[in-house]
Amino acid sequence: MFIHLSTFTGFITGIGFVLAPIILWLLFKEKGTFVNESGKEAVNFQISIFIYSMVAALLCLIFIGFLLVPVIFLLHLICSIIGAVRASEGRMYMYPLTIRFIK
Repeated sequence: MFIHLSTFTGFITGIGFVLAPIILWLLFKEKGTFVNESGKEAVNFQISIFIYSMVAALLCLIFIGFLLVPVIFLLHLICSIIGAVRASEGRMYMYPLTIRFIK
């Protein structure tokens, strides 16, 4: 659950929304299969959101990005909360629109 919630450190530190889940996953992935799989899913989602945000920032040059940025923000916020709730219940959550970099 804390791996999913650690993304909110990004609102304070900027890049923490990617680094915090990676660090927590690396530290606790040996605690069990559920922690490992859930952590990989959270990390993959955060990396995907980072990529989508960078693309949206570039698209702001032609004004389309201004529409995408709030959508990405809401997707990030809502899915991270759902992931944390599911993890606290002991259930896996597969984030939508996630590029699976870590298998």
